Amino acid sequence: MGLPVDLVEIILLSLKVTTTAVAIGVLIGIPAGSVLGLYAFPGKKLVVTLVFTFMGMPPVLIGVIVYLLLSKYGILGSLGLLFTPEAMILAQVLLVTPILIGLTMTAVQAKERTYWETAKSLGANSWQLVWTIIKESRKGIWSGVAAAYGRAISEVGAVMLVGGNIEHHTRVMTTAIILETRMGHYDTGLLLGIVLLVISFAFNSFLTLGMIHNLNAKRRQI
Repeated sequence: MGLPVDLVEIILLSLKVTTTAVAIGVLIGIPAGSVLGLYAFPGKKLVVTLVFTFMGMPPVLIGVIVYLLLSKYGILGSLGLLFTPEAMILAQVLLVTPILIGLTMTAVQAKERTYWETAKSLGANSWQLVWTIIKESRKGIWSGVAAAYGRAISEVGAVMLVGGNIEHHTRVMTTAIILETRMGHYDTGLLLGIVLLVISFAFNSFLTLGMIHNLNAKRRQI
């Protein structure tokens, strides 16, 4: 017996919103984190402090900010994105990008001192040096992606504010769990919670298997 159509719709929307947001966050966060981890520049300490601050920003506050931006009188109000999946994606991008920047920066910094001089002594140019360090930091970077995905798919406050939890339009697993629980439908809420855990487990397993494969390949080369 399969899942009801309504629940499948909710699950698919959750996957769409979270995966899109994390993909955008990866495109922004990994390059930005790599730059912060590799290079020194004026104001870097301030930027790093801001990144760590935003990593701990309450999701509800992010939701309020996005809501104000997209509301009728907000600077982006003319786009008509409030209470749409796109608004939810924007909120999750703001949520996960600082996490990806911070964890990528930390991973790169941990490898920088070890590999910089070694690669340089072997005659590597600047781009090869950077690529070598980022490549060797991939385990920490992928851990950041896993943390970001888990944070995004389990988030409720921001997506509730900017999405409105509208049936067949912006209802995702976390907002549906709250709604079903309040209505006394504990079995449905529990089912969605189990699905949420299974998705998180599957995503983390995929990343873990990828890291193990890369590690075994590296050992075979040695």
